[in-house]
Amino acid sequence: MRITGRCHCGNITFALDWTPEPAEIPARACTCTFCARHGGVWTSCPSGALAVRVRDPARVSRYAFGTQTAEFHVCAVCGVVPVATSRIDGRLYAVVNVNAFEDVDPSRLRRSASTLDGESEAERLARRKRHWIGEVSYAEGGA
Repeated sequence: MRITGRCHCGNITFALDWTPEPAEIPARACTCTFCARHGGVWTSCPSGALAVRVRDPARVSRYAFGTQTAEFHVCAVCGVVPVATSRIDGRLYAVVNVNAFEDVDPSRLRRSASTLDGESEAERLARRKRHWIGEVSYAEGGA
């Protein structure tokens, strides 16, 4: 299943090849203050592949807080956060925000809350390596 998404203005876009096709898509609403305030409801497919494209990198703000181990890619034009990335052992991992999906039937989303309080940095990185998308390409510039 190919899932496309973007920020509101289209400066940040993504295409996620979800393999194998899911019966439903897990959608984890993070309860941290950043995600709660920005509508971060994240999903990932560890066996899938993600291509992120940024039209104008000067109009993307990368925000990291807490452990500084993940970057939230915030469109400086429209304010949407469609993707978060984490570089672990030289490899880029990512999750995507289901609120940025295009043409996905909302009934396919299995929503739940996700609280990561009390997780150590080592536990957090190990979880991301297991559960985040591990095949990520990130391109900037161009049309």
